[in-house]
Amino acid sequence: MEKWDNLCGTEGVYILAGWEGSSVDGRVLRDALSRRNGLPIKDGYYYLVDAGYTNGKGFLAPFRDQRYHLSEWRNGRQSTTPEEFFNMKHTSARNVIERCFGMLKMRWGIIRNSNIYPIKQQGRIIMPCFLLQSHIREHMHVDPIENVYGDDSQNEEEDSGLDGEPVTYVEPTQEWTNWRYNFANQIFNDWMQNRHVA
Repeated sequence: MEKWDNLCGTEGVYILAGWEGSSVDGRVLRDALSRRNGLPIKDGYYYLVDAGYTNGKGFLAPFRDQRYHLSEWRNGRQSTTPEEFFNMKHTSARNVIERCFGMLKMRWGIIRNSNIYPIKQQGRIIMPCFLLQSHIREHMHVDPIENVYGDDSQNEEEDSGLDGEPVTYVEPTQEWTNWRYNFANQIFNDWMQNRHVA
């Protein structure tokens, strides 16, 4: 759980296509969670979400009112609080997700300019592109597209089984808020300790 996993791998792929890009993220998430075979959340794991989502069980959002974007740590700027350090790690991990979408668009030209098709048809196009991408990642030892973006696959997990009760809605809880705060403190303290040792 305390690992910033590479989400480009084949494990845990979930696709919900068909929503318009202008739809509110929270509404799309509610739809994904309410479906019969909806978005699975393995017990003890979480999805990284941006500040537009609720920080609730299974969904880890950044701290608000803290530096967040990678550009804010350029030129040797260091994190000074656990919340800032957490946000830096969070945005780095989310950057990997953005790279995954970049790889998809590089490989499948049809999704670069799919707006010429009706929404329903776009969903039918996107689904096989994602599934083929997962198949390629699973069966190719070297994917030439990754050379453009780099390969972070060494962090992939093998276990894809789901444990526990499914999450069917997201609401903030003090327990989850405390967990995020404690996690931020733990990784910040580890980083500070390693800096002083080196």
